[in-house]
Amino acid sequence: MTHHPANQPTAHEARGHEPRGHEAHTEPHVPLTSASASVDGADLGLSKKGLSAGSVGLIGAIVIGLSCIAPAYTLTGALGPTVAAVGTQLPAIFLLGFIPMLLVAFGYRELNSAMPDSGTSFTWATRAFGPWVGWMAGWGLIAATVVVLSNLAGIAVEFFYLALAQAFNNPDIANLVGNPFVNVATCLAFILGATFISYRDMQTTQKVQYWLVGFQLLVMIGFGVAAFWHVANGTAFDPTQVELSWFNPFEVGSFSAVVAGLSVSLFVFWGWDVTLTMNEETKGSRSTPGKAATLTVTIVVAIYLFVAIGALAFAGTGTEGVGLGNPEIQENAFFYLAGPILGPLAILMSLAVLSSSAASLQSTFVSPARTLLAMGHYGALPEKFAKVSPRFFTPGYATVVSAVVAAVFYTVMRFVSEDVLWDTITTLGMMICFYYGLTAFACVWYFRKTWFQSARNVFFRLVAPLVGGAILAVLFFTTLIDSMDPAYGSGSNIGGIGLVFILGVVIILAGVVVMIWQRVKRPGFFRGETLDRGVAPRETASVSVE
Repeated sequence: MTHHPANQPTAHEARGHEPRGHEAHTEPHVPLTSASASVDGADLGLSKKGLSAGSVGLIGAIVIGLSCIAPAYTLTGALGPTVAAVGTQLPAIFLLGFIPMLLVAFGYRELNSAMPDSGTSFTWATRAFGPWVGWMAGWGLIAATVVVLSNLAGIAVEFFYLALAQAFNNPDIANLVGNPFVNVATCLAFILGATFISYRDMQTTQKVQYWLVGFQLLVMIGFGVAAFWHVANGTAFDPTQVELSWFNPFEVGSFSAVVAGLSVSLFVFWGWDVTLTMNEETKGSRSTPGKAATLTVTIVVAIYLFVAIGALAFAGTGTEGVGLGNPEIQENAFFYLAGPILGPLAILMSLAVLSSSAASLQSTFVSPARTLLAMGHYGALPEKFAKVSPRFFTPGYATVVSAVVAAVFYTVMRFVSEDVLWDTITTLGMMICFYYGLTAFACVWYFRKTWFQSARNVFFRLVAPLVGGAILAVLFFTTLIDSMDPAYGSGSNIGGIGLVFILGVVIILAGVVVMIWQRVKRPGFFRGETLDRGVAPRETASVSVE
């Protein structure tokens, strides 16, 4: 391994070398870690971006991953819509949604081990398939996070006023959420606060997240325990016997219902890849992020199953009262279940969801900001995005831009549709399938020369990412077609076409338009001059990273 001097060139200098064809690999390039980012002498074309290296450990990465997924927030928004689609097979759908997430996480781990870069999907898809596919993978990640940032802020607003109403015993305070001007103003305040914390160093982020994540997990476990206690004591709303059939997806009824349920269940797992986007700031950048991703997904599925089964056993799937099949409670299930299950401690659930959405709002900024940073660094976007704060070593400009776009998106959506939360959740499901699927296929293709070197490679570099990517591809196209129905999602539509379909198509087409514009303005990246296409060599030497 060759160790390079500490004086690193700027992002502009790192991009300013000659085009890298097969004949041009002599230009020294800045590594991502203290070890050279090359395998068997093959230059990967990756370079540092000025982030704070070694500032996040394994536990910190898992906590930030859990924070980004936001278990309390995601479940309150997903329990109702998922039950509406699949009924008591809710646990089965969560397990089904977990499978492609885990398989794709294995692919992410392999790519990160070979190419630890904060651009993740953008960088890896570019290396595997070239700049056009890579650019769209980056766009998919950014679009998904912008959509969920607006959704997170919306949930935070609802539970902020709910908590105030409970604290002051004044139900009228909770109704303020229905005023679009108060709603949007409060939402913008939350986004501003999250942006301020995200702009600062990763140590600040971790300290905030330890408290917020710990609190919400304790409340969720307590919620599940209390639900089962009510069932055992005969005080549940609609005591429902837990059955093995709840775990059988074949009893859902139709393939479309399975797909609809899976689209929402993917939303509840989304966010674990934030552990990978921090790879340049993580101790052990090649191994720690991958471990954190798989552990995060596993912890989350266990929590979801416990709470979801408890809620089903307590409330059932009826359409009256707090039954999970009641459309009036489906957008915000914990809002209605907290009182009957937790009694006088119901405010804890409101605070847990509030802290969950606020924590996730802050940690979710990590992914789009670092993806935009990488795209600016490699010349796929204006160089302003490559700027790193000289004080905090964070992607300051990219963080602010992400906040502004999320704020505008939420404001527009809030006035277009009163059911903005449900519609954005379903749209997010499509975006997740889009860029997770591309990244999974990038893993398969990039490692194609190493598939049969070992049984391990067959599974982790071929079977797992291929199956995971294929599942997500099927879900993407099925959801896209089904969402054309004006009754899909919340039922909001424009000109008789479902709002979810319109959102998904507009987001993807907007990415194509911006990509073509960048091709005209910055042709270097699209000619492979700043980040070239490659393939993992057949013979890989062990790489030690200090």
